[in-house]
Amino acid sequence: MATSTDRKHPAPGLRALLTTERPRPDAVREHPWAWRLAVATVCFGAFMGQLDASIVTLTYHSLRTDFHSSLAGVEWVSLAYLLALVALLVPVGRWSDVHGRKLMYLYGFAVFTAASAACGLAPTLAALVGFRVVQAVGAALMQANSVALVTTSAPPGKMRSALGIQAAGQAIGLALGPTIGGALVATLGWRWVFGVNVPIGILALVAGHYLLPRTRAATKTGRIDTTGVLLLATATTCALLALSVASGLGLPGWSVAALLGLAGLAGWAFARRQASCPHPLVDLALLRTGRIGPGLLAGLCGYLVLFGPLVLVPVVLSWHGSTPLATGLILTALPVGFALAATTADRLLPTGWDDTRRSRLGAAGCVAALVLLALLPQHAALLPYPLALLGLALGTFIPANNTLVMRAIPTTSAGTGGGMVNMTRGLGTAIGVAAVTLALHLVPGTGGARTAAFTLLAFAVLALITTLPLTTLPLTALPGRLATLPSRRSRRGA
Repeated sequence: MATSTDRKHPAPGLRALLTTERPRPDAVREHPWAWRLAVATVCFGAFMGQLDASIVTLTYHSLRTDFHSSLAGVEWVSLAYLLALVALLVPVGRWSDVHGRKLMYLYGFAVFTAASAACGLAPTLAALVGFRVVQAVGAALMQANSVALVTTSAPPGKMRSALGIQAAGQAIGLALGPTIGGALVATLGWRWVFGVNVPIGILALVAGHYLLPRTRAATKTGRIDTTGVLLLATATTCALLALSVASGLGLPGWSVAALLGLAGLAGWAFARRQASCPHPLVDLALLRTGRIGPGLLAGLCGYLVLFGPLVLVPVVLSWHGSTPLATGLILTALPVGFALAATTADRLLPTGWDDTRRSRLGAAGCVAALVLLALLPQHAALLPYPLALLGLALGTFIPANNTLVMRAIPTTSAGTGGGMVNMTRGLGTAIGVAAVTLALHLVPGTGGARTAAFTLLAFAVLALITTLPLTTLPLTALPGRLATLPSRRSRRGA
């Protein structure tokens, strides 16, 4: 499906080549499957991101051994990556609306691939964490544009199907991650866990150049709210750092209260900034429109519930002497269930069901699966069943919820909206990692594992609540100016 800007231009110079989107070849642009090829290309990024996310948790034991670190220290290999994503996704979405989603997406592949190679060569834990931040820059460039590229490439009637295909790409990456990661850690070592991204990234760069459409019209550069970015990064970093200190990170105990206070202050300042800034990262008035606010909260809970078990299950199985490969195979039940549901829900569920009903069913399934995970004996023979049910539920819930959010966001701001969706995903994932680590630290042994499972259950219940008809979450209750702020989109005539 060609876009209005998907046309040929004169051959550019080097500078223009690096700063200008190039159109697809005529044969690709005019092919009836053009939109499917674009969606399939976006799946490369979805696959890489989730493969990396599900692999990294299996390296924790080896990293603790090689770098003589605690679990609270090693978790920052994940948290540093996720925090950078949370800070960058919305501004990157804004840049992409202006400079072109295809261009930013391809730069994302290049940065992510180079940083993956650097992670595999990292000499210290601190260096690895630093390279993970650079890797997150590339991931932000990809993820902030993935949903927008799908929704602008697919015909309106195919949006849910296209988002389901993208979700399946994520699920395949999640599904293969534990198996590949377990095999690599058990044979070649943890460094190859990062090296596996390099050939995939090179292939994706070539495919993206030829198969993705141009995605913007000529426009002036919008101003980025740098102060807002810094406040958001401060709030999220301090909050998660406080959780890490409470989980055993080597900082004084009093720093927990100090970090939480700083996080609260930065969060308050961020909300005030977004209400008054002419170019906010997060349009607070937009969040009060329809399903956007509740949908983003539900998405945060969904990804928290998805990634929490990826930290919890390897720890539980290590207590029983399970090998990395065996652990990876058991974990695969969750993403395989996700992939099955994401790709078959349209055919198996009643045709009259809308996305609200689908998301409600998926959230209820998450609650049931986590009740089983919390109550059943946590043995290798039993864990695949609640994990598979959880995957099926999330594969139903997440695509339907994302569709509800993206349909409520104007097409002209699809990149910014996609960035907000992915920001909640990164934040949800980070909270899931930190919450499970905290529970395992505070309550030793099996009790800690059950505490972590009940914590995940609480967030699944919250996701279910957001799908109920009486929900009016979350910003209508904000005081004063935030609650009465008129829509910026209406002021702009969008």
